[in-house]
Amino acid sequence: MNSSITKRNALLSKKVIKGLQSRNMTGYYAENKEEALEKALSLIPEGSVIGMGGCMSAHEIGLVNALKAGNYDFIDRDALEDKRAAMLKTYDADFFISSANAITEDGVIFNIDGNSNRVSAIAQGPKKVIFIVGMNKVCRDTDSALDRARNIAAPINSQRVGVRTPCTETGSCANCKSEECICCQFLITRFSRHKDRIHVILVNEDLGF
Repeated sequence: MNSSITKRNALLSKKVIKGLQSRNMTGYYAENKEEALEKALSLIPEGSVIGMGGCMSAHEIGLVNALKAGNYDFIDRDALEDKRAAMLKTYDADFFISSANAITEDGVIFNIDGNSNRVSAIAQGPKKVIFIVGMNKVCRDTDSALDRARNIAAPINSQRVGVRTPCTETGSCANCKSEECICCQFLITRFSRHKDRIHVILVNEDLGF
């Protein structure tokens, strides 16, 4: 990555981490995917039960493959026939792996979900949540974060999973009520009442959507 962008990201990450700390969450900064993977694995003891939503960023840093290959009880819902049972088991997991559709410079995390298994697990259930967040998802304020979630993340995810929604065709949010809409639940994580539950690894990479 360009050295000027890297310097900017390193400086900005300090502001985001400070914001997270003020909200009872813990933040870290990784210079690259390899550092992000190392940090994530350092937070997860062997033998842990781990659930995950549709987190492309975790795939991109190699975390999913590492969990599958390691000494962990990884709930791989894509490999299980009973998806509901996998989702329910996730709510009692030791760790939940996720990314964010956007995060503000002062540490507010935004997520939009269709089936809502991801946002519900972030809000409550798993003992700890680890977010893998590329610096491309850092937004100045709540308005720009919501705009990013609706007009960048949601259309790309709709196209990725192949649903029939207006944003799949146009690339921007139409505030639809389509039967296949993936913007059913909005979760804004602005504070954690449970200290040490939420951990955010900011990565000096463009990750996910």
